[in-house]
Amino acid sequence: MRGTQHIVRTNGVELSAEAFGDPAGTPLLLIHGAGHSMLAWDEEFVRRLVAGGRYVIRYDSRDAGRSTAFPVGEPPYGLRDLVTDAAGLLDALDVAAAEIVGMSQGAAVAQLLALGHPDRVAALALASSTPGGPGHEQPDLPPITEALLAVFAEDAPVPDWNDRAAVVEWLVEGERPFAAPSRPFDTDAMRAWAGRVVDHARDIAAQATNPFLIDAGAPWRDRLGAITAPTLVLHGTEDPLFPLAHGRALAAEIPGARFLAMERTGHEVFPREVWSEVVPALLGRGQV
Repeated sequence: MRGTQHIVRTNGVELSAEAFGDPAGTPLLLIHGAGHSMLAWDEEFVRRLVAGGRYVIRYDSRDAGRSTAFPVGEPPYGLRDLVTDAAGLLDALDVAAAEIVGMSQGAAVAQLLALGHPDRVAALALASSTPGGPGHEQPDLPPITEALLAVFAEDAPVPDWNDRAAVVEWLVEGERPFAAPSRPFDTDAMRAWAGRVVDHARDIAAQATNPFLIDAGAPWRDRLGAITAPTLVLHGTEDPLFPLAHGRALAAEIPGARFLAMERTGHEVFPREVWSEVVPALLGRGQV
């Protein structure tokens, strides 16, 4: 399946986007997480959404893929800029409103988009997320798992960003701790994906660094009750960054939200094994 490539200029940056399917279909915007790019959304997964009547748009956020990149360690923007970017992308593609699917940091962007631009959000799907934003204190919810904390404490050195093979292996090992331990980690498939990610990136060092440094801004958990878009919350049962209770709390605080627990899934973009549940749920046909 071939997508239509777009370079969108909005909010002072260039965003690389790709659209699939019939523009007359229902628009669906995919927002990836920090450190990822549009390639987080597998083309076969996208194809299934297109087969369900969706006009699917995936894009590279700032510092990701082929979009505008900034000096490593110096991102001159915050989370709210990513929200403005998403709205500007819809404007540029002449999309009045879209179904929004966000993962992790992308789900934080999606929450703020639904709150600040409710007319642009026809439906909302939030995956691997938490009520409010990452980096905000959530004392009533379980913390990061001990295993993941131990990984963070290791402070592993970054690779030589000019050594493609080293960067690919670094990306693979960076994904491993976030995957569900109950499911075999497919190193070969992840290595192939990481190679595509490196080749797609304008500046892989910026992509792997800057999105984790941006300011999330003021907490907004207390505003979630104002979201009016039909909402689906999806969460891995083995998420080590935001344990399952985060997803359940998020669904409980958005009026009428549905909740789908993804078994044997960690803090990772929908594994192929859960597509048979996730795709119908996103298309509004899921029994959740």
